[in-house]
Amino acid sequence: MSRSQQKGTSFETSIAKGLASALDDDRIERRAKTGTKDRGDIAGVRLRGQRVVIECKNEATGKVFKLPEWVDEAQEEAANDDALVGVVVHKRAKTTDPMRQWCSMTVGDFVAILTGERQ
Repeated sequence: MSRSQQKGTSFETSIAKGLASALDDDRIERRAKTGTKDRGDIAGVRLRGQRVVIECKNEATGKVFKLPEWVDEAQEEAANDDALVGVVVHKRAKTTDPMRQWCSMTVGDFVAILTGERQ
């Protein structure tokens, strides 16, 4: 496993553990890679009984964020998982606290979270 892959795995694990603790839900875990029909990096997150796909990105400080590409990827993975939404959790510089990382999505996905329905 490359150094980059190790950093990604570590970040995904940190986010999964942080969410499991914050939501008091031991079903939340880092998902094993599933090949061509990827279903996101974190499994077990639910909103009103519906799945939420989380795509994690641990990009180094100073690199350009590729939010449109990342959000498209999260949405594709949400479709693969028949989930309500797909969101991107990405690294915030100068902190390892999983609850202080960034979370990005489209406004349509935000509305789906607020209403529980895909528009």
